[in-house]
Amino acid sequence: MMTLKVNGQDHPIDADPDTPLLYVLREDLKLNAAKFGCGLGQCGACTVIVDGKAVLSCVTPLLLLEGKKVTTLEGLGTVETPAPIQRAFIEEQAAQCGYCISGMVMRAQALLQRNSKPTDAEIRAELQLNLCRCGTHMRILRAVHRASHLMQTADASPAQRSTP
Repeated sequence: MMTLKVNGQDHPIDADPDTPLLYVLREDLKLNAAKFGCGLGQCGACTVIVDGKAVLSCVTPLLLLEGKKVTTLEGLGTVETPAPIQRAFIEEQAAQCGYCISGMVMRAQALLQRNSKPTDAEIRAELQLNLCRCGTHMRILRAVHRASHLMQTADASPAQRSTP
């Protein structure tokens, strides 16, 4: 038995320590945003954030997660109040089929947490591990830039914000 901290809440988990995180998220915790794509850590559909870093949950065993904070797409925002990264992906219509988007959003969120103003090259390098066959790559790039702007605006004090 171990305790797994997911989206700010502690969850007692009774599973083999070698069980991939993805299975626990989807089957035990009913958090279905992270997708099973390849099961080999090659597509990025299962990406979540662990202690600020993008992690492929399909190849990350539970035994590596004791005492760490796991964040899934469900932990970023809600339908009513989406997080800046979610809002940006919606506004840029970056999703088409939707299968890769959770992983893309999570990898982009991890990037923006450590680099608030990434360049196109930095965004492309970060997201290259996530496969997308729909061809919305330019929209995804714009969404990450929009999220960067939204996050900076949200973090600015009222005196620092520019008025239109």
